Amino acid sequence: MSIPSPELAVGDPLPPLSLKDQDGREIKLSKFRGRPLILYFYPANETPGCTKQACSFRDSYEDYRKLGATVVGVSGDSPESHKAFKAKYNLPYTLLSDEGNKVRKAFGVPADFFGALAGRQTYVVNRQGIITLIYNNQFQPEKHVPETLKVLQA
Repeated sequence: MSIPSPELAVGDPLPPLSLKDQDGREIKLSKFRGRPLILYFYPANETPGCTKQACSFRDSYEDYRKLGATVVGVSGDSPESHKAFKAKYNLPYTLLSDEGNKVRKAFGVPADFFGALAGRQTYVVNRQGIITLIYNNQFQPEKHVPETLKVLQA
């Protein structure tokens, strides 16, 4: 996995990377090229804000599908934890495991509370693989959905 440093910005290409999904399969983000991608980083499964965010993406999933977009969530949780979280909340999209938070750090997702809390940041990537929006809002996780839908609809 080759990720530029120190962080990604709007206009940058999405780096080629591969992470394990909730079923333990290696997933390359390049497989989503050709359609918009919503890649959201969240702190952890089963926390109140993260559950609210995941369910917000779930509840708007059809809106994303109609716009041809794919939603993918990323956290440092294990594939097994993702599998249970996905099943419990009936999440229709892929969850990727960034154990050790290497990708999160390389992307430049800021941490909160002096680094004690992993950040919550969403990237909108266009059909060509270019980042068109970076949205960060740690404390209003449900806001990530309307912000990303606005960009896709524009």
